[in-house]
Amino acid sequence: MIRLPDSRGMLSSRLFWKLLIACAGLNVVAAVAFGFILSTRLQDQIIDQVDLRLRNAAYLVRGEMAEQMRAGRDEALQRLVRQLGEETGTRFTLVALDGAVLADSGYESLAEVARMQNHRDRPEIALARALGEGTSVRTSDTLGLPHRYFALRADQDGEPIGIIRAALPVDSIEAQTDAARRLIWGLVAAVCLGVLGLAYWIVGHIIRPVTSLTEAAEAIASGDYHHRVYVGNRDELGRLARTFNRMSRELDGRMRQLSQTGDRQSTVLGGMIEGVIAVDDRQRVVLANRAAGRLFGFRSAAADGRPLLEVVRNHAVREAVTKALATRQPQKLETRREGTEKLYVDVHVQPLPGEPCPGVVLVMHDTTELRRLESLRRDFVANVSHELKTPLSSIKAYSETLRNGAMNDPEASQRFLARIEEQADRLHHLIIDMLMLARIESDQQVFEIDAIDVGEVTAACLDNHRPAADAKRIELQVEAAQPACRVRADHEGLREILDNLIDNAIKYTPEGGTVTVAWQPNGSMAQIRVRDTGIGIKPEDQRRVFERFYRVDKARSRELGGTGLGLAIVKHLAQSFGGRVGVTSEPGQGSTFSVELPLG
Repeated sequence: MIRLPDSRGMLSSRLFWKLLIACAGLNVVAAVAFGFILSTRLQDQIIDQVDLRLRNAAYLVRGEMAEQMRAGRDEALQRLVRQLGEETGTRFTLVALDGAVLADSGYESLAEVARMQNHRDRPEIALARALGEGTSVRTSDTLGLPHRYFALRADQDGEPIGIIRAALPVDSIEAQTDAARRLIWGLVAAVCLGVLGLAYWIVGHIIRPVTSLTEAAEAIASGDYHHRVYVGNRDELGRLARTFNRMSRELDGRMRQLSQTGDRQSTVLGGMIEGVIAVDDRQRVVLANRAAGRLFGFRSAAADGRPLLEVVRNHAVREAVTKALATRQPQKLETRREGTEKLYVDVHVQPLPGEPCPGVVLVMHDTTELRRLESLRRDFVANVSHELKTPLSSIKAYSETLRNGAMNDPEASQRFLARIEEQADRLHHLIIDMLMLARIESDQQVFEIDAIDVGEVTAACLDNHRPAADAKRIELQVEAAQPACRVRADHEGLREILDNLIDNAIKYTPEGGTVTVAWQPNGSMAQIRVRDTGIGIKPEDQRRVFERFYRVDKARSRELGGTGLGLAIVKHLAQSFGGRVGVTSEPGQGSTFSVELPLG
C-alpha cells in the first residue's frame, strides 16, 4: 500500500520542529542582527549628514555676513539672519568675540537679541574661538530644548571678528532616525516572516519523506509488510524511499517464506512420533513438539522460555544436557518416567554448532513398546521352549522306558505308546496353533469374507463338542429366542473362534455345569457371547487372558491339555474380521467371553 506524506504527521514530528526552529531561528537572528547594525549605522549617517548640513550652513553664512558682523548689532543683520534661518530651517546665531549675541534667527527683533545671555562660555563657542570650529550637543539655555550645535570662527584679514553658530533641534534629528529605524525594522519583520515561511516549506519538503519513511518503518515493525512509501524526490531521500520499498517487498517475501517454513517445520515436528526439545545455552526451552509433551507430561505450547528441569522434571536428562553443553559431545541415555503408566524413553542429546555452544537438541524415542515386545519375545521363546520341552520330554521318557524292557510287557507297552501318542497329538496341536497364529498376525492367512449365519455355525460347533461335554455332564445350550443374525466373517474363521471359546468353557467348567451361547445385534455390530459356570477368572488376570501361553492356572491347564494359544487365536481372528473381544468374570461364578463382529 502506497502512503502519501501526511501534514498532520509532519506537524507532530519533533524533528520537523527542531529543524524549523534551528533554520528559522538562525535566519531570524541574522535578520535582527542585520537590522540592528543597519539602524545604528543609519543613525550615525543621519547625524553625520546633520553635522555636514550645519557645517555647510555656517560656512555659507560666514561668506555672506562676515563684513556685516564687524559693524556689531544691526537691525538689517537681524532681519537677514532670521530670513536665512526660516529658509533653511536652521537656527543661526552670530556671536561677537566677547560672547555678545549680534543676531539670532530664533528671535524677531533686535531688542530680544540684545536681552540674550552672553555666549562666551558656550562649549561650541569656546572651541570655535580657540580652534576655528566647535560642536556640541546640549540643551539650549535660551530655548530649553536639546540642540545640536556647530560653531565656526569668522576671520577677516587674518584676524577673528566673531563666531557663526548653526543649530538644529535634536527632536527633528530623532524623528528622522525613528522614521528610518521603523522602515528598517519593518523590512526586518517582513524578511523574518518570509524566512519563516520559506523555512517551513523547505523543512516540510525535507521532513515529509522522513515522516513517510518513519510511518512505513513503524508499519513494517507492526507486521504490515505490504506497506509502501511514495517520495517523488530525486535526491538521497528519494533513493532511500525506493530502497525502502524494495526492502519491504523482499522482507515481505522473506517473511512469507519464513512463515511457510515455520508452518512446515511445525507440521513436521507436530507429526513426529519422536519427541524433540531445543534448549539454549542457559538450559531454557526454545522449542518442544507435542510428542515431547506426551513423553514427559507437559504442554508443549507453554514450555517456551521455561527451564528444562522445570519442564521435563528429570535430573538424568538435565545432567546429560549439562555435559553436552560443557563437552560439546553428543550424549545418549535411557530414562524412565514414572506416572500412571511407566514409560521408558531413549534420549539423544546433540549439541548445536557455534562458538560458544548456543544450545542442544534432544530427540526422544518411546521405547516402552519395544521393551514390552522384547519382553513378549523372551516370554514367547521361554513359553514355546517350555511347551515343546514338556511333551518331548514325556515322549523321550516313555521311549527310553520301552527300550529298556517295557516293550516286553504288553500291557505297559500299550499304555506307554498311548501316552506317546497323546503327547505327540498335543505337540501337533501346539505347532498347528502356532502356525495359524503366525499366519494371522502376518496377514498371510487368506479369508473369504461373507455373510455367515451365526446360528448355523453355533449349532455345528455345539454338536462337535457335545461328546466332550456329555463326558463331564455339562449342558451345552443356546439362549432361548435368539434372533436370526448374520456377520461378515470367514466361515472357517468364525468356526475356529466358536470352537476355541466353547472348548475353553468346557475345560474350565466343573461337572454338572452349563455352557450357554447367545448373540444379538448391537448397532452395526453383532455380539456373540459364550457363558460358562466354571471357576471364573480373577480381575488381575482378565486383561492378560488373550496373551499367548498365558494361563490363569498353569498346572490345571496343562493337565487339561491346553496349548495356551486358543484365546490369542480368537482375539487375532476377531481383529482380522474388524471386530474385538472381551471378557467379564467373577471367581467361582463363571466367565463370559464376548466377540463383536460387523453385521452382515
